Amino acid sequence: MLEGVQTKLLIGGAWVDGQAGATILVENPYDGSILAHVAEAREADVDLAVEAATAAFPAWRAMAAHDRGRLLLKLADRIEADTQNLARLEAMDTGHPIRDCLALDVPRTVLCFRYFGGMADKMEGSVVPVDAGFLNYVEREPIGVVGAIVPWNFPLMFTSWKLGPALAAGNTVVIKPSEITPLSTLRIGELAQEVGFPPGVLNIVTGYGHTAGQRIAEHPGIGKVAFTGSTNTGRRIVEASAGNLKKVQLELGGKGPNIVFPDADLAAAVGGAAFAIFHNQGQACIAGSRLMLHEDIAEAFLERFVALAKSVRLGDPLDPNTEMGPLTSRLHQQRVLDFVGVARDEGGEVLCGGDTLAGDAGCFVQPTIVRAQPHHRVAQEEVFGPFVTVLTFRDDEEALSIANGTAYGLGAGLWTRDITRAHRFARQVHAGMVWINCYKRVHPGSPFGGVGQSGYGREMGFEAMREYTQPKSVWVNVDAALPPFYRR
Repeated sequence: MLEGVQTKLLIGGAWVDGQAGATILVENPYDGSILAHVAEAREADVDLAVEAATAAFPAWRAMAAHDRGRLLLKLADRIEADTQNLARLEAMDTGHPIRDCLALDVPRTVLCFRYFGGMADKMEGSVVPVDAGFLNYVEREPIGVVGAIVPWNFPLMFTSWKLGPALAAGNTVVIKPSEITPLSTLRIGELAQEVGFPPGVLNIVTGYGHTAGQRIAEHPGIGKVAFTGSTNTGRRIVEASAGNLKKVQLELGGKGPNIVFPDADLAAAVGGAAFAIFHNQGQACIAGSRLMLHEDIAEAFLERFVALAKSVRLGDPLDPNTEMGPLTSRLHQQRVLDFVGVARDEGGEVLCGGDTLAGDAGCFVQPTIVRAQPHHRVAQEEVFGPFVTVLTFRDDEEALSIANGTAYGLGAGLWTRDITRAHRFARQVHAGMVWINCYKRVHPGSPFGGVGQSGYGREMGFEAMREYTQPKSVWVNVDAALPPFYRR
């Protein structure tokens, strides 16, 4: 058991147990040890959190935007000062290698809060040319209470992606982290209190999706729900939200095509493809899980790529030499391993990996490379692990057909020296984000999200601030005569 970690619900500025008194067991995916027993929020707890957020909203909305921003900037500073503690907590809770937590997870979280701290007083309205004698202006208003549901794969970072723009725009928030990885979100709640966020502005309910998550999605007092997770759960969120027609933002699954053309820098593409699929054990919606190779360079590429995959250092997430940790849960480990059987049953060829670590109790899956066909399940369904499907193509037309041949449309990668081809593919590929000669780059200023079964709405940037506000059109009669019918 970890000592000194927060395990209660944050409701109205107070840390409290759940109404039912139940708890959730949080385990370390590396060795199965118990990290904590956190309070379980159920429907009644969500109701209390919404009441607190509703009560806090008028004052938070009325606060000067630069003062809201200042609190977010203070929170960013406090997170940065807590880097070592947060990184260790995230590594133990999720299985992320500590080197990634220190180099990516915590810095990206700090950057996000800083970006939206600076964004808080930068939202501009507009003046619209309308009929003579009238002034029409449009301003952006906060929605009210936002319900945010955070997944287990990047809990710390996604907490900032949800809270940063929502709070900067003047909303209050009820956030539910995954029951599997709640610890870093709870720590953010503690830090937010330390820097002076008013009670009720941020409420944290740790609970299961079918109870706490369902209540957030259906609650009539919540004006928007922002969800990151699976496509199937996203559909249920939409259904549950229909009661009050709340605004819905969905960041869902992906099956990212990572396309290597014959003129690519192979060394850069091999390294980029490895990062695209093996970073965070492949547990990323934007993972480059379909590696598409031109047939002329496929064998040369795979020789290097397989060798690199076999050299990846798996081990204790707290070891700074570890490059890939365990998957985040035993249930998910088995799901990924089941896809290895699916690949073999469909006639796919396992080029490397496809198993656990011999004699190790952790939730590990070896880096796995499978050669398959575009119609195979492993090339159509999201595996969400260190599992990449290799496909080959003959020409640009076939490459585009394969790339667009799934229901998803989140991220896509291109490796080529041909700038004309790069821009053409970026325009034609069915995806919300495209990386050229790189992969999985994100920044708070750049919109993040997908199309098709990958969801709708956007995280990050000015797009996110629009997602967390709504336009109001105001008409002023400056010098316009009313129609005769209305004059007496």
